[in-house]
Amino acid sequence: MSLTSDPPASLAPPTPPAPPAESPAPGTPGAEATTPVLKVVPVRRPWRWVAVAATAVVLAQFLHGLITNPAWEWQVFARYVTADAILRAVWVTLQLTCYGTVLGFALGLVLAFMRMSTSPFLRAVAFGYIWAFRSIPLIVQLLFWFNLAYLYGELSLGIPFGPSLWSFDTMGLVGAMSAAVLGLALHQAAYAAEIVRGGLLAVDPGQTEAAAALGIPKLRQLRRIVLPQAMRSILPNAANEIISLFKGTSIVSVMAIGELFYQVQVVYGRNGQVVPLLMVATAWYVLLTTALSVVQHYVERHYAKGSTR
Repeated sequence: MSLTSDPPASLAPPTPPAPPAESPAPGTPGAEATTPVLKVVPVRRPWRWVAVAATAVVLAQFLHGLITNPAWEWQVFARYVTADAILRAVWVTLQLTCYGTVLGFALGLVLAFMRMSTSPFLRAVAFGYIWAFRSIPLIVQLLFWFNLAYLYGELSLGIPFGPSLWSFDTMGLVGAMSAAVLGLALHQAAYAAEIVRGGLLAVDPGQTEAAAALGIPKLRQLRRIVLPQAMRSILPNAANEIISLFKGTSIVSVMAIGELFYQVQVVYGRNGQVVPLLMVATAWYVLLTTALSVVQHYVERHYAKGSTR
């Protein structure tokens, strides 16, 4: 008699489940039968093409009229666009823009740091300057500086509220060109201060905190850490201000300074050919603004290193 017996059915080991059927890999036989083929349908934008066609027609009509309309007098334009008087006026315009930009942003940088100072007095002085020069129209500021000799016939240096040690006449102190540069620079400084301050505030404070923890001096923090990052926010707005200043130099024509727009006015005042002379000024403004925009692009690309792919 055998002592062995079969185990009961309840104690038999369970049968493992069958593994799921794997779908065939793409590219193998049978894959096309199981994988649905998706048809890519491009989005149709009929109204976009209608807008493109309408815009192209309008531009073509404008260019056709610009070329064929005899009222533009392109032969007069070609005669004056490189005239000596116009080129000298362009040089004066570039000088006013350069001096106004350099002096304006130098003073604006100082004002920006004064506005961010911990001293309430310095903050109040900077705020008062910015408020005043942004409130008074530029043409009024220029006329004030142009008439400085009328307002103050003599200026003196000495002990404050006491006797003067040295005095001088203001009649020949500020000429037309000096008054224009001074007015443009002081006006530009008010806007440049806010542009620079906005760029500095855009830098994460953790940058300076980390630099201070590493023992980096404050001047080096500003020069090597804060300003390179702030320039990414400063440059677009600063370039807009420079271009606006370049075109805004035409306002100094009220002071009889021979910049581009004033010289154009003088020429068409003599020959009566207003439209082609205005196109001369327009062409030079467009050309130089384009050059400034190209410079802006490369400067922005330089300061964007490490922040964009």
